[in-house]
Amino acid sequence: MVAGHFATALVAQQHAPRGTLAFYLVISQLPDALWHLFHFLGLEPTLPENPMLASLDNMQAEMTYSHDLLPSLIWIALAVLAGRGFFGHWRPGWMAGALVVTHMLCDAISGHTHYVSGPDSAAIGLGLYATAPYLALAIEGVFTIGVMAWVFRTDAKEGVRRSRATLTVWAAVFVGSIIMMAPSAELSLVEMTGMAPIAALSGTLVPGLIGMYLMMFIALLWADAQPTV
Repeated sequence: MVAGHFATALVAQQHAPRGTLAFYLVISQLPDALWHLFHFLGLEPTLPENPMLASLDNMQAEMTYSHDLLPSLIWIALAVLAGRGFFGHWRPGWMAGALVVTHMLCDAISGHTHYVSGPDSAAIGLGLYATAPYLALAIEGVFTIGVMAWVFRTDAKEGVRRSRATLTVWAAVFVGSIIMMAPSAELSLVEMTGMAPIAALSGTLVPGLIGMYLMMFIALLWADAQPTV
């Protein structure tokens, strides 16, 4: 899940406004950011290396340190302390911890299989990316709609009206990203087009994912900076 995680940051900002949206966006994707870092450190290898060969159901990501249950308890604690330390109040800290917990729960329902602590321990989650990727995307869509309905309900209670630009960006980020992932749920670009994989792209899967996350991050920050009524 990607769009759904980012959407939860908007709720966090509404209910713990002492924190910034940028902070909540980072924390909402903290396990994934750690996964990308640990990939480059050789701790959590991600395959296939060539993005032209990748699809949701064939991507293999070893996330022992970033997503498994026991290490995640450390990330939750650090998120709480970061919120408290950066903003001088416990409410952003508790909200940050809740974002990491929500990330874990969402991944258990719609994402890769994770474990208690390493692949030799008990499995956690449905692992729908590998077994039913279209269902995983559908669940993400429903979850994202539910989160955004919460955002709009809170806005209505507080008398906030978002600009058309903000709503357009939100639609592009949350709806567009899920729709764009659908074609690659079970088919790689090579399988869809019959093209031969380009060797020069080998090793760019994770950098490409990082680029996608950054574009979504920047777009959401820009949307938040637009005037409201």
